[in-house]
Amino acid sequence: MTQKDIIIRKIQAQDNKAIAGVIKAVFIEVGLPLTGTAYEDADTTAMFEAYQDDKAVYFVIEQQGVVVGGAGIKALNDGNALVCELQKMYFSPQIRGLGLGQVLIQKCLQAARDFGFEKCYLESATQLKAAIHIYEKVGFSHLSQSLGNTGHFACGVFMLKDL
Repeated sequence: MTQKDIIIRKIQAQDNKAIAGVIKAVFIEVGLPLTGTAYEDADTTAMFEAYQDDKAVYFVIEQQGVVVGGAGIKALNDGNALVCELQKMYFSPQIRGLGLGQVLIQKCLQAARDFGFEKCYLESATQLKAAIHIYEKVGFSHLSQSLGNTGHFACGVFMLKDL
């Protein structure tokens, strides 16, 4: 499997069930907390609808017609209007290690710049070491506390990047 076998596109309404399945499967696979995380967010089962604001976009990764991952950009809830959040970046096991994390992050960060955001925030879990490594590699710095009001009280990693 290579990157050329992959399509990255904006989410469509019919992708909701598939991307929710990917997100929830990663939580179970890695043993992440289900409460206080994206696992129980209402948005997780209605991703298309959740990213319909003017300054929001969610991209899915499609492999042979099947949604196998995604990530999005949205204004940080209850935060500074110039700060967005990189949200719900999860990949099925078969596409990990292909460099798609960096590709998708760069696509999201470009969208954030195009929307006029000046900083990008994210939250993660300490168990997601490979993801955190990618975030660091593309220039995210660790913060000592959370920003905004994401409702993800079980997340222990907070990061920010200047755009």
